[in-house]
Amino acid sequence: MQPSQHAKPNSPQPFKYPLERPYVEPDWTRLPGYKGVSQQEWESAVWQRKHTVKNLKELKEVFGQLIPDDLMFSIEKDQRDRATMSILVPPQMLNTMNEQDLWDDPVRRYMLPAFKDRHPDFPSHPHSTRDSLHEADMWVVEGLTHRYPSKVLAEMLTTCPQYCGHCTRMDMVGNNVPQVEKHRFNVEPKDRYGQMLDYLRKTPSVRDVVVSGGDIANLPIQALEPFVSALLDIDNIRDIRLASKGLIGVPQHFLQDNVLAGLERLAKKAFDRGVDLALHTHANHAQQVTPLVGKAVRKLFELGFRDVRNQGVLLRGVNGTAKDLLELCFSLADHAKIIPYYFYMCDMIPNSEHWRVAVWEAQKLQHDLMGYLPGFATPRIVCDVPFVGKRWVHQVAEYDREKGISFWTKNYRTGIELNDPGALERRYAYFDPVYTLPESGRRYWAEQQANGG
Repeated sequence: MQPSQHAKPNSPQPFKYPLERPYVEPDWTRLPGYKGVSQQEWESAVWQRKHTVKNLKELKEVFGQLIPDDLMFSIEKDQRDRATMSILVPPQMLNTMNEQDLWDDPVRRYMLPAFKDRHPDFPSHPHSTRDSLHEADMWVVEGLTHRYPSKVLAEMLTTCPQYCGHCTRMDMVGNNVPQVEKHRFNVEPKDRYGQMLDYLRKTPSVRDVVVSGGDIANLPIQALEPFVSALLDIDNIRDIRLASKGLIGVPQHFLQDNVLAGLERLAKKAFDRGVDLALHTHANHAQQVTPLVGKAVRKLFELGFRDVRNQGVLLRGVNGTAKDLLELCFSLADHAKIIPYYFYMCDMIPNSEHWRVAVWEAQKLQHDLMGYLPGFATPRIVCDVPFVGKRWVHQVAEYDREKGISFWTKNYRTGIELNDPGALERRYAYFDPVYTLPESGRRYWAEQQANGG
C-alpha cells in the first residue's frame, strides 16, 4: 500500500524528539530531609548508604508533609500484607521521584509499592511462584545457575543497595518480610566462590558469565576483584557481565577511588586477554538518568569497559507506554551513553499482577519502539519463560488470548533436562495478567482460583 496522498501537512510524529526533559541532577535540598545536605555529602557513597531509607519513619523524615498520609498508610499496609521486598531506597533514588505527586510517580510505584497499587481481585496470578524462573533448580553448585548452554549466572550475594518491589529474585534477596521468609545460602561465600570457579574450569562449553546477586555494588571490591580476576584466568571465558542496579541507585559507589582502581585492573586484564568486560544496569524510567549516573558511566569507559547496557523491566504504571520507553531509551543513549538492551516482561512472582502486561501488549510496544532509535540501541522486549529462558515476544508458538495462555518452544536443554529426550519438543506455558483478559477468560481464572487451581 502506498502512503496516503491526502495526509495532512506537518502531521505530528507519535513521539517527539529531541527530548524535553532537562538532563540535570534534581535539587535534593527541595526535600525537607535533605535541606542542609552539601554537594560533597551528596556525592559521597558512604553518606548515601548511611542515609538509605529503611522504614516508614525515615521515609517521612525525607519527604515531610510532601508525602500524603493516605500514601504512607497504604505503603505500611502493603509492607504488612503484600510486599515481597522490604523498604530500602537510597537518597539518590528518592531524589528522582516527583515529590509533588508521589501517588502517581513512576519510580515510587516500583520502589515503594502501596497496597492500593495492587490489583484488588488478583494481586497474584494463580501460577505465580517464589522462584518463578526456577533458577535455584538449575544450580550446578550453590548460587551458580546453568540455564543456557554457554552462559551461567553467578549469584554472589543476596543483598542490594536498594530493593525493587518487583524483584525477580525475591525468593532469596533482601530481608524477611511478613509474606516471605527468604531462603539463604548455606555455603560460606569463599567456599561458594571456589566451587563456582571449579565448575567453570571443568566446563569448557561455558563462555559467558553474568556476575550478579543481589547486586555487585554491595560486594566489596576486595571480594569482587579476585573472583572476576580468577574468571579471567579461565581460557573458555570470553564475556563477563557485572550486574548492578547500583549504577542507577548509588552511582556514587562507582566513583570511589578504591572501586575504580579495582575495576581498572580488571578492565586492563580483560583487554589483555581479549575478554569483553561489560556492566549491565537496570533503569526503568527516564527520571532516573541523571548526570551522576552519566559521570559514573564515563569513568567505566575510561577504565576500558566494553559496554554499559540497560536491562529494564516492563512495568505497567512505570514504563508501560511507548512514550515512556522511548524517552528512557533516548535518555540512556544520549545522556549516559548506556545502551538500551532488554526490557523483560515482569516475572510471575507473587503480588506482581498490577505491574505485569500481557504478551500482546508487549508485542505492540515492541512494534511502537521500532524506527526511532539506532538498531544497536533499539531494545528487545523479551518474555523470560519458565524452564525456557529469554524469548522475543513475537516468538510465541501458540497463544490463547481468551485465557491468556501463551506457549513457547526452545532449542536447547537447560541443566536439569540433559537427560530429557522430550525437552525440545515440549511447549512451555506463560500466563497473561487476568485483568487483561475478556470476561470469559476472567471467569475461567476466577473459577480456577476458587477451586485452588
